[in-house]
Amino acid sequence: MATKWLLVSTFGGAVPSIVGQGRTPKPFVPLEQVIKSRRSFADATSAITEVMAHPTKIDRLSSDGLRRVIADPLCTFEGRLHAIYLWVGSAEEKVAQRDPAGAWYFNLTDFKVSGSDDLFDLYGVAPENRRSEAAMAGAFDRLDTGVDEGHALAKIVKSTPGMEHQAVWTVKRDDGARRAAHFSCRAVEERPDPNSDRKVVILRGVTHDIGPADDVPTAPPPVILEHRVLDAKLKPGEYLAYVDHKKLSLLKWRGNPMPGIAWEGGVGEPTPAMHPDDVEVARRLSADLARGSTSGVIRFRGLDGEWKPLHLEVSLMAFDQHTMGALVTVSAAP
Repeated sequence: MATKWLLVSTFGGAVPSIVGQGRTPKPFVPLEQVIKSRRSFADATSAITEVMAHPTKIDRLSSDGLRRVIADPLCTFEGRLHAIYLWVGSAEEKVAQRDPAGAWYFNLTDFKVSGSDDLFDLYGVAPENRRSEAAMAGAFDRLDTGVDEGHALAKIVKSTPGMEHQAVWTVKRDDGARRAAHFSCRAVEERPDPNSDRKVVILRGVTHDIGPADDVPTAPPPVILEHRVLDAKLKPGEYLAYVDHKKLSLLKWRGNPMPGIAWEGGVGEPTPAMHPDDVEVARRLSADLARGSTSGVIRFRGLDGEWKPLHLEVSLMAFDQHTMGALVTVSAAP
């Protein structure tokens, strides 16, 4: 039986654990439950320890020459190690090609995301369209989360250090291919500036391509019934957005994003922003949700750099049984 690649998570300060074996997702499984051989386990843990100290690839034979050990680090653009692709097998065995995987993080406090070239390779993003950091809402542009969507949004809104989340979602690659991907992450609290007391909550994780979406039963279908119902209520020129109403931040668009608005922070685009003079209006809308649905006009930055007045119809929405957010219908203000 061919030896399979192991995807080992190292993010979040926890003990390294297996989140993928070949194309099979694993729920943060201890290494010793998968690597049964005492000598192979020693080879594996030694390689993992070395790569965690110095994230460079290892490819070597064991001291007795009988086994080959490969440990390939997966780091974010900032250089943080999030996972290691590990292979430990016979020295004479042919090593199979590993499936794509990439590291990423969500800054849940500042609503920024960053990935890695490995992740962009998985997404099929052209080199000229890659950016080291972007607005968090843009991260969902390539993802179909299916029925897990509310749970995923709740994780972002709760922002609790120590939480873990795993899910199989569908990635819509830039070349049109639909791939099933296993996401594993853990929330941690960090101080970006060691000279400051300011703390942020960051969701650090890794994405593992586990095959064509149509071949993976757990991958969400292109459209689920709940989304069809929401879409059917939209009038021409209206767009739906999921929003963290307490932090006044866009989480993701439900369906197509409103054109002409700077929301993603893509290459060559203006930084997404709400007009400073309208922040109090947004806070009032958020407070009004305690009494029911509400509406108002707020200006947002357009792709041309100008402020665009948008009409917002805002309603409370349960992301899960413990977490509330806002469902916002967006249209151009008259």
